[in-house]
Amino acid sequence: MAKQTFTTGQVLTAAQMTSLQQTAMGGGSPSVKTTSYILVAADAGTVIQMNSASSTTITVNTSLFSAGDSVQIQNIGAGTCTITAGTATVNSAGSLAVTQYDGGFLYFSSASSALWFDYTQAGTTSPLTTKGDLYTRTSSADARLPVGANGTTLVADSAEATGLKWQAPASGGGMTLLSTTTLSGTSTTISSIDQTYKHLLIVVRGIYCSASIDGIIRLNGDSGNNYSSIDNWAANTGGGNPYTRGSVGGNSIQYFAAGTTNDFDNDGYIRLNIYRYAETEYKLIEYIAAGYTSSWGYTNTFAAYNSTTAISSITFGTGAATTFSGGTVYIYGVK
Repeated sequence: MAKQTFTTGQVLTAAQMTSLQQTAMGGGSPSVKTTSYILVAADAGTVIQMNSASSTTITVNTSLFSAGDSVQIQNIGAGTCTITAGTATVNSAGSLAVTQYDGGFLYFSSASSALWFDYTQAGTTSPLTTKGDLYTRTSSADARLPVGANGTTLVADSAEATGLKWQAPASGGGMTLLSTTTLSGTSTTISSIDQTYKHLLIVVRGIYCSASIDGIIRLNGDSGNNYSSIDNWAANTGGGNPYTRGSVGGNSIQYFAAGTTNDFDNDGYIRLNIYRYAETEYKLIEYIAAGYTSSWGYTNTFAAYNSTTAISSITFGTGAATTFSGGTVYIYGVK
C-alpha cells in the first residue's frame, strides 16, 4: 500500500487494512519492474521488485520523499540491480549492488538523503571456493584471489584489481640476469644498465684477444683519474704472466689478456662486484681476475670509483689496436 494521508473519522475497508498491515510488516504486493527504474513519490511505502536478466539500476532523486519514508526493493532477476544516487545522497555500510534474491530498503532521513539497508549483506558473503584461496578486496567489493602455483610468492602490485598477485620468486636469491653481451672489436660498451637494484655483479668469461694486451674497463665511459686501488694482491703459480690479471688506478681498471698463441686461449675470467652502484656516492669495487698461460694466475683487488654519478654503463676495451677474439659479459642485478 502506498503512503496514505488519512482524515479524522475515515473508515478503512478490510482490503485497505490488510494492505496497510502488509506494508507495515515489510510486505505488500510488489510493483514489478523489468528495466532500469527511477523512483517516484508514489513509491513511498511500497515494494519495488526488479525482474530482469540484465543489469539494471534503481535511481534515487531528491525532493520526492519526506523524512521517515521508506521504499522496499527486491531483486528476483538474474541481473544485478544497483541502487544509484541520482540527485539524492544514498549511504550504506553494505553493498549497493542487489544480486538475485537479495533485497533491502531505503529509509529517507531527509528529502535529499537516504540510507540503504541491505538485507543479506551480499558484500560480506565469502567469495572463497578453493583450498588456499585468499579473501581480498578490489576498490569496491570483496573478491577472491585464487591460490598461486606451487613455489610462487604473494607480492603487492597496484596494477592488479586486488592489489596483489602471485609470481615466481626472483631467481638466484634476489639476483637477476640483466644482460648478456659478447665482446667484439676494440671496445664494447654495455649501456642503459637497470638502476633499480642495490648492487651489480659483472662476470666476464672466456676473454681473450688477437694479441696479448693490457685492456681497460671504464665506468660511464669515464677516462678521468677517478679509479683508485684500496688493496691489490696478485699471484702466479708458475712464474709467468697470468692469463688475466688486474690492477686499478688512474683513468681505468686494467686487465691483461693473452693472445691466441697461448696454450689455452679462452680461459680468462673477470668478476666485478660494484656495490650501491645507483647511489650518489663513491662506489666500492671488488675486482677478481683469473686465467691461464703456462699456469694459473689471479688477482684480488678492492678499489674505489671516486664519482657520485650512478653507474649506467660499462666499457671493455683492448687498450690497443687489436680486437677481442672472445669473451662474454654477464651483468646481474642484486637486490
